[in-house]
This record gives sequence, structure tokens and C-alpha cells, in this order.
Amino acid sequence: MRINPSKMSTPIEEKIYQNLKVRTGMVTVSDGKSKPIPMRLHLSMEVLKLQREDTEAMNHNKPPLDAKERMVQITRQKIGGLGLSIKGGAEHKLPVLISRIYKGQAADQCGQLFVGDAIIKVNGEYITACHHDDAVNILRNAGDLVVLTVKHYRAAKPFLQKNEKEEKLDNASSEVAEDGWISPSRRSGSPRCGHSRHSSNASSTSIQDKKWLDIITVPLMMAYVTRYIFGTDKLRRNAFEVRGLNGSRTGVIHCDDSAILSQWLKFITDNVTGVTHLQMKLYNRNFSVGERIEYMGWVNEAVSNSNQPWQSYRPRFLALKGPDLLLFETPPCNIGDWSRCALTFKVYQTMFRVMKESENVDERQHCFLAQSPGKSPRYLSVETRQELLRVEAAWHTAVCSAVTHLKSQTFPVTFSGRSSTLTLEWTQGFTLAYENGSEIIWKYKFSQLRGSSDDGKSRLKLHFQEPETIAIETKELECTQLQNLLFCMHAFLTAKVAAVDPTFLTSTTP
Repeated sequence: MRINPSKMSTPIEEKIYQNLKVRTGMVTVSDGKSKPIPMRLHLSMEVLKLQREDTEAMNHNKPPLDAKERMVQITRQKIGGLGLSIKGGAEHKLPVLISRIYKGQAADQCGQLFVGDAIIKVNGEYITACHHDDAVNILRNAGDLVVLTVKHYRAAKPFLQKNEKEEKLDNASSEVAEDGWISPSRRSGSPRCGHSRHSSNASSTSIQDKKWLDIITVPLMMAYVTRYIFGTDKLRRNAFEVRGLNGSRTGVIHCDDSAILSQWLKFITDNVTGVTHLQMKLYNRNFSVGERIEYMGWVNEAVSNSNQPWQSYRPRFLALKGPDLLLFETPPCNIGDWSRCALTFKVYQTMFRVMKESENVDERQHCFLAQSPGKSPRYLSVETRQELLRVEAAWHTAVCSAVTHLKSQTFPVTFSGRSSTLTLEWTQGFTLAYENGSEIIWKYKFSQLRGSSDDGKSRLKLHFQEPETIAIETKELECTQLQNLLFCMHAFLTAKVAAVDPTFLTSTTP
């Protein structure tokens, strides 16, 4: 049967190992340039492993190609004896042949005996002229440390494949098989053929029975998962890669089946999110309520250049902690790293906006903008729609927490030609007072604001509804920190909406 090397992905198999779910499946892996090679993915909660088949073990389990005599030392076990069955003998005009090797027992563990091997000597004594029953007795009484001289006998294959009726003629695989020097598997009620290594009726070896070597191990805590070609907006077709916090990386993992690809991405991303969230909870034990982390995960930031804006991308580790939006080049690995972030933005002074699909600047999807006064806007993207919703929900939560702990924020303004202060206060709303004076000129609740307009420079109009009438009162003022004031107003209003309707924090972008 010919195997198409480009069709190597297999359905994902799940099993429970030590009360934890483990998933495995075949894929192909490359460095992005050379031809992909078959490998197995092994996914547990905390690590992703790339494995290849242990060819040494595979070759070790194959019978020898030549017919040279071999000396094999085998130690009898208390349970299972030598762990093999024999057929043949002088009465059959055949040598004494190993007809079955029982998995996990002495003959199997030594790794040097195979079904079809002819036993020539036992502890140096020839048994080639022995009848079957005599050979059984010799092997049974050969002591605990047995040296067998064997030679592989290919011509025995038809004899070893006889049907059940013919096999009953061989008492070594019936009554004698239960007597101690061969596998006790029949006493346990298991089918005899189910325990033999390379038994005659086994046509193939399952993937589960193969031995696998770990080639690459990627820890999933704060791991980076992407389908994009690194640093670009180009999406790989049916491929992805995973990069670990310790610098390990999988290379490009290819899945020819799009459904299997989607499953792997979901399972891996879910595990990354799970272990990263656990790490976040551990970090939060060291922070006060107002300084706790709401979100942390990888994003990709567009990098401007002189030729074309946002032509390339670089990974950033984004965190929402207390009142701050933090962008790290590498994830914080200890508590001290949290105070050493080069890019920090106050969430109540930053505008967060999810980009519409029509607003995306290139082929990157799931993008958002973070803009703060006096700093360059940050155009960021995540891998999936689900992750974008998580970021947005965490942003709203962070804003609400920051505002309730901040309580108020005051800005210098000019009102009616006089220097004044406009205060945004969590419980009171908008309050304007002349500078250096305690006199309050006007005051409105956040709920009374019906709209606003500005010239993009310094002039701002606030439209309030009077409490007793439906009349709209417009207050016009100037502020040199106009953008800062507008972003802060938005933050306070967001927090107020969430306080009135807590489901606002769990709502998703339409």
C-alpha cells in the first residue's frame, strides 16, 4: 500500500493518563522551508510534545534478517516463567519453535527473542532431536537463568499459522501453557493471541503500541500560538506553530485536514489559556485588589516603517493589571518583572476600540486599537474572535475597577473666560468650579449627559438634560488636555453603565 506523504494527519485520540486528559495524533512538521516530516503531537494540560517513532525499538522488535545462531540470556520470572510458548519438535520433523511471546514478560523484556526462532540449545545442551514434550520439560527445569541458542527459522511460518484444531495437537500451548514457564494470561481469562508480541495473526502494530521519542517539548504556560507566518499578515494554510516561554518552538505543524487543524488549535489554545490563567491567579496573590491582573496573553503589534504603515508585526505580551495596560516584549516570569514594563498606559486615559473588518489595514484579522494621549496609537491583533472577546471583556472590567478605585479626576479648563476645574467624580458626576475657589458653578450627574461635541483641538461642548424639564443645557469650555479629558469621560461613563447593568461587562461585540 502506498502512503501519500502529504496526507499524514490522523484523527486526534484522547485518553486519560493519571486522571489527566492526553491527546495524540499524527501531523507533519517542517521549518517552513524544507519538506514536512511525519511526527506525533502529544498534548497534555501543561506541555505539547513533538514525538517521532523510536526506530531503534521498532527495528529491535523485528526478527533478524539473517539465519545466524544467537545466544540469548533470559531470566525466569516467578509469575509467567520464561513468557513464551513453543511448537514443533522431532515428531513434527521440525525444530522446537517459539510460537508466541507474551507482552511484558521475560522473553519480551529481553528484546532478543522472536516468534519463529528455533531453539537449538538450552544452557549449552542441544534439543534439536527432542520431541515436543521433552523440550517442554527441559525448558521448565532449566533454572532461573537460562541461556538459549536460537536461530530464526522463516520456513516455520506456515506451521505457526495453523488453525485452532491443529494447534490443539501442541500441548505446549494448551495445558502446559498454564504450567508456569509461559504466560499465565490464559488463567486470567484473556485471549491467548492478545498477549503475544509478533504473533502470527497480528497483521499490524497500532500507533498506541509503538514506542515514541520526545523530540521537542514546549511548555504551554504563556505560550505563543499562531497561524500567521512570523512577523507578517500572511495566514498559513492548514498550519500553525507554538513557541514556548523557554525559547522552545515546534516549527511549522501541518494538518492536511482542516477539521483536525481546527481541533488541534482549539485544544492547544484552551490548554494555554487554562495554565496561563492559573499562573495569573498565583501572581494575584501578591497584589492588592486594585492592582490585580484581569488578563494576560499574546497579541501582535503592527510595526510602522517609512515605506508602508503596519507592514510587519511583532509579538507583544499584553496584560491588564490594576489601572494599567502593559505591553511586554517577553512575559513577566516573576513578581519583579511586573514593575519593569517599558510600555505602560492608564486604562482610564486610553481609548480601546475593536476594528471593524472593513477597517483592517491588511490581512490580519481580529484587530483593535489602543490610543492614549501623547503616545503613538497601538494597532494590535489576536489570533481568534474568541480571544478578541476575552480581551474586550477584560478591558471593560479593568476600566471599571480602575475608575472605582480612582474615584475622581480633575482637569484644568476655561469656562466663560475664567480659569476653572472640571472634576469627574464617581458618585457625583460632572462638577465645574472656578479655580482657587470653593464655589461650584454647575453640577450634573453622568446620567444627565445627552451628548458632546468637540473641535479636535481644545473646545468641548457638553449637552446636559435639566432634571426637572426636558430642556437641553449646553456647557461650552476649553481644555488643553482635551483628548485626555474625553478618554477619561468615556472610562467613567463605561464604569457607570456597568454599575447600573453588570451584564454589560459580559456582553460581546456584535
